[in-house]
Amino acid sequence: MDWLEVAVQVPPEGVELVADIFQDMGTGGVVIEDPAVILRYAAAADPDEWGVEAPPPGERRPVVKGYLPYGPELAGRLEELSASLNNLELTPAPELRTCYVAEEDWANCWKAYYKPVRVGQRLVVKPSWEDYPVVAGELVIDMDPGMAFGCGAHPTTALCLTLLEKYVQDGETVYDVGTGSGILAIASALLGSERVVAVDHDPVACRTALANIERNGVAGRVKVIEGDLLSCIDGKAGLIVANIIAGIIVGLAAEVSKSLVSGGIFIASGIISERGPEVTAALESAGFSVVERLEDGGWVALVAKAVP
Repeated sequence: MDWLEVAVQVPPEGVELVADIFQDMGTGGVVIEDPAVILRYAAAADPDEWGVEAPPPGERRPVVKGYLPYGPELAGRLEELSASLNNLELTPAPELRTCYVAEEDWANCWKAYYKPVRVGQRLVVKPSWEDYPVVAGELVIDMDPGMAFGCGAHPTTALCLTLLEKYVQDGETVYDVGTGSGILAIASALLGSERVVAVDHDPVACRTALANIERNGVAGRVKVIEGDLLSCIDGKAGLIVANIIAGIIVGLAAEVSKSLVSGGIFIASGIISERGPEVTAALESAGFSVVERLEDGGWVALVAKAVP
């Protein structure tokens, strides 16, 4: 299938608003590129190896990308998107660019920039095509994200991995809502979870997650389900992790509360910092106590405990 990549450059406060628009349009996934985040990771590794240069001043705003399939409805969907962007009344106004992307190109062109990344105390995320000398005590996640979100470098994923390392308990059940590449489900299994359910509504993400789960040798403990959030899962978990966006987390909070055991943990990420208080309020209204908050690069992750 061929796709149209739609890239919208926005001021930081517009990132989640545009992501919400793409989500409502059913793009099946959203990519957020923040130059400040990319440069920080490049500086922490080997800048020459990463090959990342500082963008010109006018291009330092974040870019939100969605992907629309080519077809008879494409023109109408672009008009819908343009109208929605105009209604945001952002300053400066969003700038929209499009380009053709073949599915094979989409899945491979970014690989030159994906290098092993250490997260937390023990976790290392490495691309499947890179060699990495494992140090005793490390838990290495071998990833090929393909067309799905989640390679460990973005702050939202890194925050979740850091918190999973702290909160996953041996033998417990974990639900990964919006699994993407499957990275958080794999991490949960490697950290000791006995049963992990990874859910995503995107069939491409589900296939990618399943391949990564098998690559990491945890297929016996991780099940991938194509479905909508928690509606397709029966039973309760000791921990639920959702690296999505604030608007969905707010709407999901009550359902998460019902899907956790008493005292269970909900790790919520993908939250732009400005919406942190809103998500916190929603979690507290759903009967949670927010026990930890981490922030990186303008993104927030919250840890909420189900109050007995």
